[in-house]
Amino acid sequence: MNVMTFESSRAATIKSSPSMAVSLAAKAMRARGEHVVDLSLGEPDFDTPAHVVEAAVDAMKRGFTRYTAPDGLPELREAIVAKFKRENGLDYAMDEISIGNGAKQILFNAFLGTLEPGDEVIVPAPYWVSYTDIVILHGGTPKIVACGVEDAFKITPERLEAAITPKTRWFLFNSPSNPTGAIYTADELKALGEVLARHPHVAIMSDEIYEHIVCGDVPFTSFANACPELKDRTLSINGVSKAYAMTGWRLGYAAGPKGLTKVLNKLQSQSTTCPSSITQAAAAAALNGPQDFVAKAVAEYKARGELVTQGFSAIPGLEVRAPEGAFYLFPKCAAYIGKTAPDGRKIENDTALASYLLTEGKIATVPGAAFGVEPYIRLSFATSRENLAMAIERTADALAKLR
Repeated sequence: MNVMTFESSRAATIKSSPSMAVSLAAKAMRARGEHVVDLSLGEPDFDTPAHVVEAAVDAMKRGFTRYTAPDGLPELREAIVAKFKRENGLDYAMDEISIGNGAKQILFNAFLGTLEPGDEVIVPAPYWVSYTDIVILHGGTPKIVACGVEDAFKITPERLEAAITPKTRWFLFNSPSNPTGAIYTADELKALGEVLARHPHVAIMSDEIYEHIVCGDVPFTSFANACPELKDRTLSINGVSKAYAMTGWRLGYAAGPKGLTKVLNKLQSQSTTCPSSITQAAAAAALNGPQDFVAKAVAEYKARGELVTQGFSAIPGLEVRAPEGAFYLFPKCAAYIGKTAPDGRKIENDTALASYLLTEGKIATVPGAAFGVEPYIRLSFATSRENLAMAIERTADALAKLR
């Protein structure tokens, strides 16, 4: 009997999101009555600001529940244009904006609309888990450049130059970084820009979704601001999820050259038609309204970052670099690879270590392998200080049992 196969060869080339898989496993354990500290998802634990929620409720009450244009509401595009001008010193026209159902859809549309089979996308590792799979899904080839803790998790101009070939279509990077919290300084961006200026066939995709979450002394700089001569081939991606605790609202946006945003908006018209009209009204309120929530949240993230940096640094065998931004810690765990758990299982890699921490320590983390480098684990500190203190204690206890 023949069994129908539903998955295409293209879909078979990618995997489900590793961080989401770990989070679902943690939720299943909690459903069975186990107390799990979930540090797997990068999701603010704060409620969305009240004035943003009120804007959404008001939009619904006004009957604002119909389709919008694929490129979004004029008032939201105006808010995004104003945001780039106010916060990044960048001037964009209304038709140089694209709005999607989260920053992830912007990435999806950008690669769908620009990649030909065999095109290469340079991605420094550690990278966000979905980057490479989205590239592969659209026929591209990720060209991974490893940048470990010894490199401060950042690509150098020399390594970027060495990675560029005639097939390079995009250079994609994330600052502040998920999973490392690293931030590129303005001078570092300019140095990368000097390399890219010599290769006019390469476009730049700058994922700036964690822009506002700065925990250290290094300020955030937008790539297009640092390298204005490359603005006409740079796509600056952002959104409201992280800064305004709006992950479930699904609203991302990007600014770039008109020829590119036209392609993105065309694809939007044929996929989801438009982002939710209600979410767009809420996003406009978030961008245009008071920003005190962001400042308070960032102050708390900074305190949490200091807590986990100090706590995990004190655990023997973990190599910790303090995050400069975002809300992640990415300790190197090489000292524990090759050890044996109390139940006899071998910790062969960071995936096995993350599994051990989940089952033995009841702490959900994501292995470095999901981000393109080993052996590391990613810990999100977008949770309460009480949970973080518990996670530090549990991790120390679980790792001490390895022999």
